[in-house]
Amino acid sequence: MDVGLAEFERLVGEALDSIPEELLDLIDNAIVIVVDEPPPGEPHLLGLYEGIPLTQRGHDYMGAHLLPDRISIFRNPILRVCSTREQVVQEVRVTVVHEVAHHFGIDDDRLHELGWG
Repeated sequence: MDVGLAEFERLVGEALDSIPEELLDLIDNAIVIVVDEPPPGEPHLLGLYEGIPLTQRGHDYMGAHLLPDRISIFRNPILRVCSTREQVVQEVRVTVVHEVAHHFGIDDDRLHELGWG
């Protein structure tokens, strides 16, 4: 499946837009980016949250963490597991929601229980 970078970025934006506004408003000091490939040794990784979840931030958070949390969505692995555009749209949405949930402190086990594998 081939989806160009611009279209893939648009799909990520649409996935973010599908998250209820009251939750989006709570995202703090975080960015979402599209990256072609995951880190070395992680070829099947579809997304990655790097940062300190909101549930673990204390009063000293801002002084120590000037850089934003980072949510990376990996384009090529998603395209490799999908054979149709509809599957790409769905996988992008699931991956975006999954990684945003990590920003809120929700772990993988709970996300799998909720169907956001």
